[in-house]
Parts: sequence; structure tokens; C-alpha cells
Amino acid sequence: MRLVFAGTPAPAVPALRELLASRHEVVGVVTRPDAPAGRGRRTVPSPVRECAEEYGVEVLTPERASDPEFLDRLAALAPDCCPVVAYGALLREQALSIPRHGWVNLHFSLLPAWRGAAPVQAAIRHGDDITGATTFRIVPELDAGPTFGMVTERVEPTDTSGSLLEKLSVSGARLLVSTMDAIEDGTVRAEPQPTEGVSYAPKVTVDDAKVDFGLPAHVVDRTIRSVTPDPGAWAWLGDTRLKLGPVEVLAEDASTVGDPRPGEIVVQRRRVLVGTATRPVRLGEVQAHGKKRMPATDWARGVNIEQGTVLK
Repeated sequence: MRLVFAGTPAPAVPALRELLASRHEVVGVVTRPDAPAGRGRRTVPSPVRECAEEYGVEVLTPERASDPEFLDRLAALAPDCCPVVAYGALLREQALSIPRHGWVNLHFSLLPAWRGAAPVQAAIRHGDDITGATTFRIVPELDAGPTFGMVTERVEPTDTSGSLLEKLSVSGARLLVSTMDAIEDGTVRAEPQPTEGVSYAPKVTVDDAKVDFGLPAHVVDRTIRSVTPDPGAWAWLGDTRLKLGPVEVLAEDASTVGDPRPGEIVVQRRRVLVGTATRPVRLGEVQAHGKKRMPATDWARGVNIEQGTVLK
């Protein structure tokens, strides 16, 4: 089939590479316009654009997918299908009606669970043991279209949203290619999603990434892992904002380390602990504003934590 691929961030790149290596012909790539990134806010192309240009594929970067010039060029490319991975822009009926097999999205959850912008983060935050990826035909309603196929992935106790998304982007890429194959061969039919089990995963904000040490240790652990690396977990130490890496929930009872209250920092020779509503957690890496990320023990030695100091 003739394909026009749509995607923007790094997790979409494995799918584009798999499609480029498949029996299908990728005749164009749609991605978000170049945008400021990094500390210097230098304008850079999306990872998908960089990959497409590496292969010499035509790249389209409309401000909106409803722009007439974009729609005209998309129609001229005459795609049979438009596979999508994390494109990041609303697709309206004018665009959806151009390819004869529609737009097929690779979504990183087992639909209808975790529709929305942050399914991987939601799976970790809510303690899901199993997640996965789903291919489905895009319809106007959010992530509600009929599905073609699924692949599952175990959520490991140490998975962050970054590590889990990396795994899903690889297994999902293979699923997307097999879905394109099956659509061309006529061996798959899109099935309506179940009406039960629908849940939503809205975009995670910086405020959502603030750690509440007044919650149980396992909730603190999941919260931090769900926002690592982006936007990054954080808490206040006085008027200093600290970024926090993943923590380790202690197996031992809190009384063995002095029963710290929620948020209280306990500095020991080889570890730094923080109290929660249940048992303490061991801090991993810490990054103060304007500083490099470092092990919590090195950070604690540098700032001279007083007894009773609390992260809020």
C-alpha cells in the first residue's frame, strides 16, 4: 500500500523505520512544525522529521491538519492508508476521508483502557500489571475507533514511563506493520471497542508531577516512576525545588529507621530516606535547580540536611 505516516516524538520513530523497511511504500510523512527545545530554546525538527529526511521521504509540517494546502498535497500523494503514532494534532473529517483505508492509530494502551494523551503514565501511576498497544481506525471521538489488533507488555516494578514507552514503541511498531499487511491482504476487520472498561489518561502536567509524601510509599513510588523522565517528579525543600528520580520502597518497617514522619529526610551513611504515610522510601537521584543530577547521598552531603528537614 501507499502510506503517509503521521507522528512527531521519538517513540514514533521505531514505527516509521519498520514501515520504511516493510513491503509498503511510505510516500510522505506528516509531523508537527519545528519547535523550540532545550535550555537554549533553539528551534529543532521533530525526531520523526529527522528520520524521514534521513530516508529522503517528503515531509509535510502543517500548522493545522485542516490547512487547505496540506489537504491538497495529501490528496495528491494518494495514500491508501495513513498510519499514525503520537502525531499530536487534531485530525478532522476532511483529512480522515482522504485515504481509502482511513487513518490507523497506534495507541500505547489496551483500549478501551486509558484513552487520551498519557496512557503509559496512567498505567504506571495506577499500578497496572499488564499494558500494551492497540491499532485502531481514527474516528472523531477520542481514541474510540474500532480496533484491528493488540500486543501486551508486562509492567515491571522498576519501569518508568520512559522505559515502558521505549518497549511499547518497539513491540507496537511491529504491530502497526502487521496491521498494514492485514489491511492490504483483507485478512482483518476492525472490531468495535467494548463499551465497558473505558478510562481516560489526560496529559500529565508539571503540577501532576509534584510528589505528596503524605501518601503511602507504593503510591509515591508509582507517581515518581510515572513522570520519569518527563515532566519529572519534584518536591519543595524550603524554597528550593528538587527534581527526584525513582525511589526504592524499603522492605523494613519504618520503626527501624526512626519512624520518620511524611516527607522527613533521614540521612544515613550510605542512603537517604524519606518518610511517607506507610514505610520510608530510599531516594535515588536528586537534582536541584540549575544543578546536575546526582546520587541522593552526594546531594545530602553537599547541602548539610538538618534533622527534621521535610520535603513538601
